[in-house]
Amino acid sequence: MRYAKRGRLRFSSTRDFQRALERAVRRAGVPMAFSAGFHPHPRISYANAAPTGTASESEYFQLQLTQVCDVEKLREALDESLPTDLAVLRVVEAAPGALADLLQASVWQLDFEGIPLETLTEAVDAFMKRTELLVTRMTKSGVREFDVRQAVLTSDVVGVRSDAGAEIARWTMTIQHTTPAVRPNDVLKGIGELTELVVPRPPLMTRLAQGTLEPGNTVGDPFEQ
Repeated sequence: MRYAKRGRLRFSSTRDFQRALERAVRRAGVPMAFSAGFHPHPRISYANAAPTGTASESEYFQLQLTQVCDVEKLREALDESLPTDLAVLRVVEAAPGALADLLQASVWQLDFEGIPLETLTEAVDAFMKRTELLVTRMTKSGVREFDVRQAVLTSDVVGVRSDAGAEIARWTMTIQHTTPAVRPNDVLKGIGELTELVVPRPPLMTRLAQGTLEPGNTVGDPFEQ
């Protein structure tokens, strides 16, 4: 299943979504398969969730059912049972293999207010001219240092206007999924250390697409593989 996380619910965590989905599954009467043992849990798996605080139009999870269902009716039932800003966009029958293996890259859109377009363009150009840029981040296994530059495959900065008429500098980039995962915040941290770019307020981050890495560094639909 592909779903979107929008509006204020971009601040919900992966665990928040898991709880909301499990309630929605019960309300919708989905014929779920459950794990064995003393504390059975619905068989749901999640793949490469977006960080808390980011919106997304391309999140994925899998359900294991006890019977075959009409995929569109299942989508409608779950969509109606979830909060408004969580939208189930598409449901397909799972293909052989792991869904996570098909999630190889993401397209991210970052909207900045309070930064002149020229300033952001110069900072991004300086970043893209590098062959390597190391940043550090605390992970579950401790502090890790990793390269954020090689993970950014494409980059485009343009000026747009928000719905309220404010001027926005918009940066769209394709990030290849790596280990450890490179997040947009990691890229911003690297740019800040490289160029001393000052971001007066966090940009609105939205994952536009997530899927297979195709020729030309485009991102393909994992459901079409």
